[in-house]
Amino acid sequence: MSEQTTLDIATEPASDQASDQASDQASDQASDQADLAAPFVQELIKQLRAQDMNGTWDNQSDLQLLKPFIYTAEERRALPILGDPDPETLWRLELFYNAIAVAIERETGQMVSPMMKMSHEGFGRMVLLAGRLVVVNKQLRDVHRFGFSSLAKLSEAGTKFLNEAVTMIRTYPDVAQYGA
Repeated sequence: MSEQTTLDIATEPASDQASDQASDQASDQASDQADLAAPFVQELIKQLRAQDMNGTWDNQSDLQLLKPFIYTAEERRALPILGDPDPETLWRLELFYNAIAVAIERETGQMVSPMMKMSHEGFGRMVLLAGRLVVVNKQLRDVHRFGFSSLAKLSEAGTKFLNEAVTMIRTYPDVAQYGA
């Protein structure tokens, strides 16, 4: 019976395979559009576009701008296990957390300050502070490999930090507004 099943799958008409691929692409595009609409991703795109003072990226789509944050499995395998982060990777890391900070500010009205301490080997800590409240505290390792497997994973990670920080600020408003 398993031989028959294998045979049936192997002899599917090409038109069925093509229609399946077309529907997969359509669902991927719909998923990408939903991820692009997330407040964190919108803020990250704004941060990236603000860095382009000469208009070099004006003709690039939002997905093209976010491509350096996304690594396929093959691209990730090509990265060395150990290595020092290059300035471009550190810049993307800072933009990622700055976008979270600004998204938190937009949601809560509370100013958020990013602080990063990084060794030359790619180990360190990123902290986002609102007043005296630490709203994000992330231990960083292997920063030279910073990236996500998909736009959905990028959106999910940023949105998770955003939601947790907003909840924390709303839970402890006196600490977040201390000295303001």
